Amino acid sequence: MIRSSAPAARGARPLTVTATALTATVALYMALVAFGNITDFGTNQQFVRHVLAMDTTFKDDDLMWRAITGKALQDTAYVLIIAWETAAALVLLAGTWLWIRRDTPRARTLSTYGLLMVMLLFGAGFIAVGGEWFAMWQSKDWNGLDAATRVFTLSGVVLLVVQLTTREEPATARP
Repeated sequence: MIRSSAPAARGARPLTVTATALTATVALYMALVAFGNITDFGTNQQFVRHVLAMDTTFKDDDLMWRAITGKALQDTAYVLIIAWETAAALVLLAGTWLWIRRDTPRARTLSTYGLLMVMLLFGAGFIAVGGEWFAMWQSKDWNGLDAATRVFTLSGVVLLVVQLTTREEPATARP
């Protein structure tokens, strides 16, 4: 067996270190978001209520039928968002732990799932459903599209880095 003396062969590889740090960054962000929504429930509860009620949009009759004004349904949606954020944070924290332990295949898998969860929440949930279906883009006061786009983009970049770690894996020996 030939052993390489290259730094990548002896220690952590650059993409793996990068994937670890970036996965940890998104995990920390999601944990802080979930924690904030749990400990300061009312602040973003109002945000979700206003977006779903469409009470600060242009009041176009062709769109207003989409509004959800029942507080119980609004609050259920908000609790489901918090549960999703919490689950994504936990998956990403587990992925970070696996990166640290150098269990690259499992780390990549968990990180991919966690990042997908974040991208679905911010892309499908906030940008598509909130932004378009509930016309959040029309609101000057309750418009979270810029923030959602930033998180979606960050998560997408991290997902690409995580997937690139396959390039650092040693080739398998062929018989």
